[in-house]
Amino acid sequence: MSAELPSSFPAPTLDATGLPAPVPASSAFLTDRYELTMVQAALRDGTANRHCVFEVFTRRLPPGRRYGVLAGTGRVLEALTSFRFGDDELSWLARHDVVDRATIDFLADYRFAGDITGYAEGECFFPGSPVLAIEGTFAEAVLLETLVLSILNYDSAVASAASRMTSAAVDRPCLEMGSRRAQEHAAVAAARAAVVAGFSATSNLEAGRRYGLPTIGTAAHSFTLLHDDEPSAFAAQVAALGPGTTLLVDTYDVMQGVRNAVAAAGPELGAVRLDSGDLTFLAHEVRGLLDELGARRTKIVVSSDLDEQAIAALAVAPVDSYGVGTSVVTGSGAPTCGMVYKLVAREGRDGRLEPVAKASARKESSGGRKTAARRLGADSRAVEEVVVTGPDHAVAAWAPADGDLRELHVPLVVAGAVDTRWTGSAGVEHAVERHHASRAELPRGARRLSVGDPAIPTVTLQLDD
Repeated sequence: MSAELPSSFPAPTLDATGLPAPVPASSAFLTDRYELTMVQAALRDGTANRHCVFEVFTRRLPPGRRYGVLAGTGRVLEALTSFRFGDDELSWLARHDVVDRATIDFLADYRFAGDITGYAEGECFFPGSPVLAIEGTFAEAVLLETLVLSILNYDSAVASAASRMTSAAVDRPCLEMGSRRAQEHAAVAAARAAVVAGFSATSNLEAGRRYGLPTIGTAAHSFTLLHDDEPSAFAAQVAALGPGTTLLVDTYDVMQGVRNAVAAAGPELGAVRLDSGDLTFLAHEVRGLLDELGARRTKIVVSSDLDEQAIAALAVAPVDSYGVGTSVVTGSGAPTCGMVYKLVAREGRDGRLEPVAKASARKESSGGRKTAARRLGADSRAVEEVVVTGPDHAVAAWAPADGDLRELHVPLVVAGAVDTRWTGSAGVEHAVERHHASRAELPRGARRLSVGDPAIPTVTLQLDD
């Protein structure tokens, strides 16, 4: 990438009204400029069509984390189908002199025609886990780097945090409420990733529409403040939404709010929500008052800047569900997974794939095609992450012979064709199931929130010719 800065900013593309043009349907510009300039140079020197294998992995987990959760795979596949350079994209590249005419002609016909394999979405991962492998020509595969990493790094960070929260919650539902704490499109992705890792529902309607996620939400403090008093606000909400609604009782005095809530909805009140104060203390007090008022089946929902530590601390409180916002959409202190996209094999002069690796200090990579399996112990719990490497043909043909190895790679794209089982609402359902099963097979200590090493070690299985 050139270190030179442009002498002036180019004018934005405007629509007919003079406003900035809306975001186009194509995902091709969700990338960095150097992806395209590399293609230009490779087209010029004849290396663009060399067969290559790229790999996505993370060198380390965030400090203290014991496992990560892969999320966003389905979104990558959905974005791949719209990764096209249409007339708008091509004309913009030409006007701003980003690449030359030969590269624009190449991009006009661009379609990813290679193969993608990787961990199923929802699978747990560890340092060195080859979570995705992209195989094709250099030109078609290198263009996907930024798109793949931007999706997987964010979605996996959210899912990894969400998994810690649902672990801490045990059987109590976690509800995603973080849209207002994220960029508007990231909010949709975060809701999806949280559900992959066990959250029960989201407040985000677009996530509900796009991915079939259950949606939740009733009223904020502003609705109570709108009315002359709390009883009239609660009465209006119950009249509109029915007695099974959730009433927010901490706008004024919490205990009086509970009395007003039961007076408005009766003993069949669905739930009350606490959004401030000492939640453990208040939950006990509120539970006692609800029972005294005959609302024994009314549930208690708590929110207010919850994270996995706060959820764990509330285990002793009579709480029925948790509403989580900021912490989940920001990865609870780890907003990225540090995933990288590295070339690990490329076609040599003899036509064979040969390993290549980066040797930079603390940024090293391991050359060659890889696949992966998880070794299970006698109790069916994971004991090792096994990364399989060796001669290219041997790795490509490898399948676990030992009954204690569970193969991790699945085909996602074959000759450019996306396996749609991993996309849309069905893809989310598959990912939810995979995460539940994957997390269940981890060692019991993997779910502790205290600082510790990865739950299982990553080892290498070296194949022979």
